Order: sequence, then C-alpha cells, then structure tokens
Amino acid sequence: MAIQQKDVIAWINKYAAVITEKRQYLIDLDSAIGDADHGENMNRGFQAVLKKMPEVADKDIGSILKTVGMTLIGTVGGAGGPLYGTLFLQAGAKSVSKTELSLQDWVDMLEAAIIGVVARGKAELGDKTMLDALYPALDALKISAKNGKTLQEALQASAEAAEKGMLATIPLVARKGRASYLGERSANHQDPGATSSYYLLKVAADIWK
Repeated sequence: MAIQQKDVIAWINKYAAVITEKRQYLIDLDSAIGDADHGENMNRGFQAVLKKMPEVADKDIGSILKTVGMTLIGTVGGAGGPLYGTLFLQAGAKSVSKTELSLQDWVDMLEAAIIGVVARGKAELGDKTMLDALYPALDALKISAKNGKTLQEALQASAEAAEKGMLATIPLVARKGRASYLGERSANHQDPGATSSYYLLKVAADIWK
C-alpha cells in the first residue's frame, strides 16, 4: 500500500476539520501557558489552506505540501505559522514530483520536517513544544519500518507515540516560547503545539488506513 496524492489532500482537508473542531480546546490549553491564540491561529491558517486545495488538486505531493506551508506562513500569527509552515515546506521539499508515498518516503518527510522545525524554533526534545510529540512519532515510524511493519501499522504506532509525547509535556517546565516566561508555573499543563501535532499524525493514521 502507498499513500496517493488524493490521500494527501484528504489528510489536509480532514486535519483542517479537526482543527476547527478542537479550536476552543487548543485555545484553552494555550490560555494556561501562552497567548490563548493557538487554536484561533491554526484554524484561520487551515481555513485559508482549504481554499487553496482546489488549485493544487492535480499537482504532485511536494507542490501540495509547499502550498500548505506557504499559506500557513502567510496567514497564521504567533509561533504556529512559521513552525507549521516550515514543517510542511520541508516535507514538501522531500516529496517533489511524487504522486505516491511509501512508508520510507513518509519517514524521510517527517524527519526533514522536524529538522526544519528545530532550525526555525531552536527547541529540542523536552522543551515542552510540538517536538515532544513529533520526535517520538518519528522514532516509532523508524522502528516500524525497520521491523517490516505495514504502512498502517507504522502510522498507528506513530500516532500512539505522538499521543504519549503530548501527554508527557504536562509535567514539563517550558524552556521555549511564551510558556517559558512562566517558569515553574508552566508545569502541569499540556502543550498546545504538541497537541495540534498529535492531531496531525492521528489524522494521518485514521485517514490513510
């Protein structure tokens, strides 16, 4: 089984719907340790992305993801725009001219996306950011690929690892972003960026069955 171009568009469309559904929850999470704008910013960005999807319906996967990235950078405020925009741009750069993706392609794309996010945000694992969901997800993908798991098994393992990483941000003290200004008071709160990153991988696992 491979991930087709139409599957990538379906993933983006479904993620936009999930962000709309979870908008208030993400706002609430961000209210505790940030500017209370993550849910609103992400929703605005992905509503703009939805409007762009018909324009790239016949394009390769790299072009689709680059369009998502550029749209987010242009419409999303706060840290979310540059970070998620970079994530999609780097994933798109790894999938130029591709019309389908293998498990290894997806591993390579997620790894490139994470490298881009690290370079942009200067964060690392354990800083209470989106990376705390993304890194475990990538590790699970790599292990699944090495062990000969199916694409669906790998995607499910990746989503489960992302969820664990997201929940593991709760006790952490933030070391990056607005939340870091709170010091010890940032502990006992789930990171909103890790949460929206978990949704991204959960939707991929659900829709690419």
